[in-house]
Amino acid sequence: MNAMPKAQPMDLPAPAAWDTDLVEVYRLHYGRLVRLAYLLTGQNAVAEEIVQDSFVASHRLDRRLRDPYPYVRRAVVNRCRSWGRRYSLEREHRPRPPDPAELAVDEMWDSLMALTDRQRTAIVLRFYEDLPDDRIAEILGCRQSTVRSAIHRGLLTLRRVIHL
Repeated sequence: MNAMPKAQPMDLPAPAAWDTDLVEVYRLHYGRLVRLAYLLTGQNAVAEEIVQDSFVASHRLDRRLRDPYPYVRRAVVNRCRSWGRRYSLEREHRPRPPDPAELAVDEMWDSLMALTDRQRTAIVLRFYEDLPDDRIAEILGCRQSTVRSAIHRGLLTLRRVIHL
């Protein structure tokens, strides 16, 4: 897998029709949200599409968001999880390709793929987004103890995978 290029926000259509706070979040956090989505999906094009879709969905809300960044971040995480479920199903039903002569190595992504979706999401939100347990639990829709357990078990798995 190639190194992820630096994400740049694209121009939004008709700025007057967009909430100014949401536009500011887009300008300030687009790259960070694309990197978050990339860490959860492993595919740059998918990450960019998920972030764009999350902003469009946030724009379509009838109510104005007081703080749009947490809402958009949660939308990105939820869309990444949905994409991951759909991608897993597609991979299960896809015919097996012939063995390649040479494999490209992306150690970070290979290591993250050894984790369950919940573990990967919890670890990325903790160590990339620097979120506390209560915020991660809210995003994942689980208890704080479940978040702590997922992070603990995920780190154990990462240690085994990296040291092999």
